[in-house]
Amino acid sequence: MENRNQPLTEALFYILLAVRRPVHGYGIIQEVTEMTGGRVNLGPGTLYGAINSLLERGWIVLYSADPGSRKKKEYVITGAGRAAFTAELERLRELVENGTKMEGGE
Repeated sequence: MENRNQPLTEALFYILLAVRRPVHGYGIIQEVTEMTGGRVNLGPGTLYGAINSLLERGWIVLYSADPGSRKKKEYVITGAGRAAFTAELERLRELVENGTKMEGGE
């Protein structure tokens, strides 16, 4: 099992956020670009490498596939994926909280 305390890459974080409902690869790319105002642009190689990693970890599953096209696969997050995402969100909140304290001179 994956160590939940290990930080997620930004790509994995946004992919997990994008697959909260079934979505295909190109839809993930579009959603991540939109969420980040264009700051994060996932290339196909990065996306599909990350998808394979998430599938292996059991954090996402294949939701549906068009048998006539290898490009029409939709993915969705699993319970384990939600738990990993939540753990990462808590880690990031702690970073922001502690950084804010430092910035405020506390």
